[in-house]
Amino acid sequence: MNCTHPARTFIAAAGLCALALTTSLANAQTMVSVKGSTLNMRDGPGTSTTVLWELKRGYPLQVTQRKGSWLKVRDFEGDTGWVARSLTGNAAHHVVKAKVANVRSGPGAQHRIVGKVAYGEVLRTREKRADWVRVERNEGPGGWIAKQLLWGW
Repeated sequence: MNCTHPARTFIAAAGLCALALTTSLANAQTMVSVKGSTLNMRDGPGTSTTVLWELKRGYPLQVTQRKGSWLKVRDFEGDTGWVARSLTGNAAHHVVKAKVANVRSGPGAQHRIVGKVAYGEVLRTREKRADWVRVERNEGPGGWIAKQLLWGW
């Protein structure tokens, strides 16, 4: 006769849930941004590897792997490479993923347009509200942009 004790079944199920949550949190992908004026994206973890391209200050990156003092990252277009961890920071930024996005005076389509930003422009994140992000620009007026038009924090 094969009897399963309800308490043992519950404990086993709870243990599996805890393991799944721990694994999920351990694999959670974090964001970083370029801390200095420029950073080299490389094809491997180390200064002897090929430089793929340069990234400018603030550019947001999603961390997918860590290896010593190096981070494997993904950009908003899905391109991947390696960057030195010491050259990244945690200042929140977004990059424009739409061809053109309106910058508005408030968080909503009913607010007036105060400027426009183009694909690939890096913006400093100042505040988030539901589906809107308040950003600061290097040049031009800051304001609010619909979150769906941005990639980053």
